Amino acid sequence: MNNNSGFVFFVMGVSGTGKTTIGELVAKEFNIPFFDGDDYHPPTNVAKMASGKPLNDADRLEWLLKLNSIANENKKKGCVIACSALKKKYRILLKEHLELYLFLFLQGSFHLILERMGDRKEHFMPTNLLKSQFATLEIPDESEAVIILNIECSPEEILTQIKKHL
Repeated sequence: MNNNSGFVFFVMGVSGTGKTTIGELVAKEFNIPFFDGDDYHPPTNVAKMASGKPLNDADRLEWLLKLNSIANENKKKGCVIACSALKKKYRILLKEHLELYLFLFLQGSFHLILERMGDRKEHFMPTNLLKSQFATLEIPDESEAVIILNIECSPEEILTQIKKHL
């Protein structure tokens, strides 16, 4: 894959899986822009999550549409977007009007992710929302363009796995 392939990578998973870390590595590797989906949540969503309340489908719609817009604005050169993409219907919306896209699903155990979330500083997502994220998560299947990646591996190992799949 060359640097200007036009691939849009969606790095997905529940909070605390390392989406930003992996997304930044992929973007650097392929010399394409990185967008952290957390930066595009409307203030009402951030406030709701910060107060310990999970988002619902209606809360997420504006955010998902914005991320799809970013993907389409960057589809010629390619980009990486880190976002939870928890449900299949969210992933369908994210990939709308894209021809070259791939979901990179960062998967790990509840306990490992909870531990990682506890180590984070200055993030709006409280650890008590992790259960709701796991409850909402619809694991991507073979019908979706996805690579499933185990977060027990180091970020460098995960990047190597991604490159091997490509």
